[in-house]
Amino acid sequence: MTLKAFICSTCGIQYPESEHPPMHCKICEDERQYVNQNGQSWTTLSSINTEHTNIINKVADGLYAIYSTPAFAINQRAHLLQTEHGNILWDCIANLDDSTVDVINSLGGLDVIAISHPHYYTTVAEWSKRFGNIPVYIHSRDLKWLTRTDFNLILLDGEKKQILPDVTLINCGGHFDGGCVLHYNHGNGMLLTGDSIQVSPDLKSVSMMYSYPNLIPLSKKAVLHIQETLDGTPYETMYGAFGNYIKANAMEIFKFSVDRYLKIFD
Repeated sequence: MTLKAFICSTCGIQYPESEHPPMHCKICEDERQYVNQNGQSWTTLSSINTEHTNIINKVADGLYAIYSTPAFAINQRAHLLQTEHGNILWDCIANLDDSTVDVINSLGGLDVIAISHPHYYTTVAEWSKRFGNIPVYIHSRDLKWLTRTDFNLILLDGEKKQILPDVTLINCGGHFDGGCVLHYNHGNGMLLTGDSIQVSPDLKSVSMMYSYPNLIPLSKKAVLHIQETLDGTPYETMYGAFGNYIKANAMEIFKFSVDRYLKIFD
């Protein structure tokens, strides 16, 4: 009997080892995601390795984007943040191979992983183990969405948690109850947003949605909560999950976007 850790081809989430693929993907069957129109399908990490290559690009001083080509599953970007006190992988992608590990190690390796929300859990267990069983921070409010727990998992509680000096995870909710953003209090401040806040293609606004692919909006209460959790947090730049980055005036752009939402609600 051969056991495999099957990966959902649509969302990229890896499930525990089993002889046969799971019957369902709970991430895709949730209304924030979707099951492929051709039906549920599965792959493995070794198969992804043969069909996809990871790209690692420097996008700012001390910040690198990591993504796969050709695109796989949701096609989000992970980000490697270098700090004086250690390197952080913010969010995760499904593909992990030897060349990716080698490049990341050449950049100082990884000390901590932090995941914004369940859509980006992907193969986080594999990433943690390949870099020395490093800790993975996930908010406890999203625990029910975890498909694997056989790694160095640290569950967050509360609204804010400092995971390294000058690096704080903020639970602002919205897209998922446990949805977090990462604040790096260095220079003029940086915000890595996952899907709680998406940088719009015009780079002059941001979006906040319950479901992006199915176009389900957030409530006014949820938008105001995101705004409230970020009050008093200084940041000049904002980095989204799909290559859209705000390089200046991010706080003003966020405020403009919230005000625009509130006008629509009224």
